[in-house]
Amino acid sequence: MKAGYRLFAGLAAFYFLMTVIYWQVGGEAVGITAILLSGGLAALIGFYIWFTSKRLGGLPEDNQQGEIADAAGELGFYSPHSWWPLPVALSMCAAGLGLLIGWWLTLIAVGSLVVSILGFVLEYEKPSTNAH
Repeated sequence: MKAGYRLFAGLAAFYFLMTVIYWQVGGEAVGITAILLSGGLAALIGFYIWFTSKRLGGLPEDNQQGEIADAAGELGFYSPHSWWPLPVALSMCAAGLGLLIGWWLTLIAVGSLVVSILGFVLEYEKPSTNAH
């Protein structure tokens, strides 16, 4: 992923340079902050890709003589049928609407969001069977 972290490092440098130029031209505070945060996000992603590649001792994509099968393996577990993303999304929508309607709705939605996230994360946890 040498190209990946170089790309994001270049994007970060570009955004930081554009932040300075935009600030000197007389841009507003919101635009300066947005461009600066975009540079920080690009730097964060670039650092993550670089650190992961360094820690793994290089990725199969970096090997010029590598085969497609070199990158084969388990990519992770994806739930085939889970209803938990729906309450997470609805709770997050209610939290966003609560910022417009009233803080009482935001508090209820955040409580619902916590329960939904816990259900989503712990969906496949097996209960302990400690029989005494």
